[in-house]
Amino acid sequence: MVKAIGMTVFLTLLSHTGDYLKKEPGRGGGANPWDVLGTWDGVWYQRIAENGYDPQLIPLHGFPLATYYENSAAFFPLYPWLMRLVGAVTGLGPYGSGIAVSVIASLVAAAGIFAIAERLGGFRAGVIAAVIWGLFPGSGVEWAVYSDSLFVALSAWACYCVMTHRWLTAGVLALVAGLNRPTAAALIAAVSIAALVALVRRTDGVARPLTAMLITPWGLFGYVAWVGWRMGDWGGYFKLQRGAWNRYFDGGASTLRTIMDVITGHWTFWQSNPVPDLIAIALLMALPGLLVLLWRTRPPLVLWVYTALTVVTALSSNQIFGNISRYLLPAFPLFIGLAVALRRVRTSSLVGLFAMPVIAAGWYAGYALFELGIP
Repeated sequence: MVKAIGMTVFLTLLSHTGDYLKKEPGRGGGANPWDVLGTWDGVWYQRIAENGYDPQLIPLHGFPLATYYENSAAFFPLYPWLMRLVGAVTGLGPYGSGIAVSVIASLVAAAGIFAIAERLGGFRAGVIAAVIWGLFPGSGVEWAVYSDSLFVALSAWACYCVMTHRWLTAGVLALVAGLNRPTAAALIAAVSIAALVALVRRTDGVARPLTAMLITPWGLFGYVAWVGWRMGDWGGYFKLQRGAWNRYFDGGASTLRTIMDVITGHWTFWQSNPVPDLIAIALLMALPGLLVLLWRTRPPLVLWVYTALTVVTALSSNQIFGNISRYLLPAFPLFIGLAVALRRVRTSSLVGLFAMPVIAAGWYAGYALFELGIP
């Protein structure tokens, strides 16, 4: 219901402005409002689902920020594989299959977030955390042709399995997540560190934690190695990310520099988009408080490591600043701390508290991301 209301507002805003009709198809434009949900990264996923991969590093000249042509190998394979499977079973095209996978995955993710929050703070906390998942800035990609919902579904349930000592399942989920996004490195590290601690303490024997720790990285390593092999350059994936998308680790230098530019009103930085950039600033201002609330719930080690590495990864890379809301979306334990803090609030007050975000999410998490920025 929460997502449906937000999506209705998003599509209404698209229809009201009609700006999507003036934009290039695949870059925020299309023939219909709902086509916007399959643009930007969604175009690449649809191409992969239809045509597969052809990893190449093709030099590009004359552009200061780009040294290679864009290539589909930058996008991990799990999501388009599932799109192709759903298409084969249902007859849906790449767009419809992508939306179907994302919607189902978003519900699985919500269930995983609920399960974790319920263990830490009770039933009400679980419900509130699941609602926040649907309202968080950046949540507009949850029902789009994007892999984010699938990644959070895998991450949430992997963490839950660690919390309930289901080590083999946690390891398999982390391995599979490594085929979905490079940021799965945070999940892989979290599961591995938790398994190592259990191994040292002998709380769950030896075989299961050890097996989980050993299998987690091979999805991520395998795909990056395959891309490198196909390109004839073992560092090919990372060269493509930097040379075609200008994405690379810089220790947070670009994030800090952009924060200074935004708060001083200088919009001359790479891919500046005022509305998404200001939303990112607001989220960064709230981040310390969300971390404190999470700490007060006394979360298990796996959640701490996963959250910390997800936040560090999001803030330590050169990227489109306005996308910070999307890059922090996988840090779902942040929702849980807030949910536990709100669990004692009366239901009528909670309804009033969430009423406006439920409606406004169609703008700040949808329209602002897809039409006023680049998701």
